[in-house]
Amino acid sequence: MTRPAADARWTERLFRVALVVKGVDGAAELLGAVALLVVSGDWMHRVVAVILARDLLGPPDAPPARHLVAAIDDVAGGDRTFVVAYLGLHGILKLALVWALLRRWLPAYPVAVGVLALFVVYELVHAWHTGSVLLPFLALLDVAIIVLVLREYRMLRGQRAAPV
Repeated sequence: MTRPAADARWTERLFRVALVVKGVDGAAELLGAVALLVVSGDWMHRVVAVILARDLLGPPDAPPARHLVAAIDDVAGGDRTFVVAYLGLHGILKLALVWALLRRWLPAYPVAVGVLALFVVYELVHAWHTGSVLLPFLALLDVAIIVLVLREYRMLRGQRAAPV
């Protein structure tokens, strides 16, 4: 009889850890959007040059270095509006959902599942088009979080429906 209670506590802790990770991710995205509004493209290029000069990413012509330079060129040059809006809205949405789920606000659970499912679809489609190795991993992580959110939602609904 104690086994299900121990499993419930373990998955509850895992759920909370997953929410904290999503919250940190959302905060980082929001801070990234703010930083992109404030920081100049020249400064970004200088930081990348310092990173490459220290050889943190291997030789300058190695794939990680080329990807970093290309990403900075995309963000630093031209219009940053899409990137800033995407990161800002994504970060705010994640933080709002994490807050609602930590407060155990029942209507937020189906919304969170839907939003995370959209993230998974986006991550997989974008990975397919870009050949990213990281995005399928992030999609798998989001699927795991969806499972935890659904489990927590069922448990909360059961507790609230049970007579006292």
